[in-house]
Amino acid sequence: MAKVLLPAYEQVKAFIKTHISAGTWKPGDPVPSEAALAAQFGISRMTANRALRELTAEGMVTRVQGSGTRVAELHRISSRLTIRDIHEEVIERGHVHTTRVLMVEAEKASADLARSLGLRTGARVFHTMLVHLENGIPIQHEDRYVNPAAAPDFLDTDFTLTTPTHHLLQHAPLTEASYSIEACLPTAQEARQLGIKRGEPCLAMMRRTVSGAHVASVARLIYPGTRYSFAGQFQA
Repeated sequence: MAKVLLPAYEQVKAFIKTHISAGTWKPGDPVPSEAALAAQFGISRMTANRALRELTAEGMVTRVQGSGTRVAELHRISSRLTIRDIHEEVIERGHVHTTRVLMVEAEKASADLARSLGLRTGARVFHTMLVHLENGIPIQHEDRYVNPAAAPDFLDTDFTLTTPTHHLLQHAPLTEASYSIEACLPTAQEARQLGIKRGEPCLAMMRRTVSGAHVASVARLIYPGTRYSFAGQFQA
């Protein structure tokens, strides 16, 4: 089968796209001028101009009068789940948020926990366990460990008035966060505190937050599947 030869302007486009996708030319780097492309490919400047115009329309390059053509800042589409205070979520729905405090204490970190928080095994960590209710109905079981270096006054907080999330957002501003969400069955304790059966499906979010040089907290958040849904957005 004969090889299909691309039109000249498509060859120029493919050449430029290859350099961009390979990272040879990075955002902000200059792209060869019309004259240089015309000489390199043995084509007219009009053909080179068409290639650059189409790449501009596709968002691959930017053309600024007086400064030539440069690789565009490429924006990847990413999913974003905003970290919000559950208290604010409930209030926005016009409902009443209350908190049942199950545990507030300092303890020694296990090897796995220490690794997650970037600490040494046996280091002192803060541990809280709460249940959040909406109009008196449990909607979240929160089991959280906090790095004292990120929030030294964490245990002094009255968690019936201020949520752990609110305290951390105020005292250990986020610079990075990661999370995973999966379906699960609750533990016996989680089911009891949420007022559901052991066999009732739940959503489990594992969340790790970073504030500056410190991992601030790791948390296991359990939501009864019939009482809560996650909402996110996609943004360029």
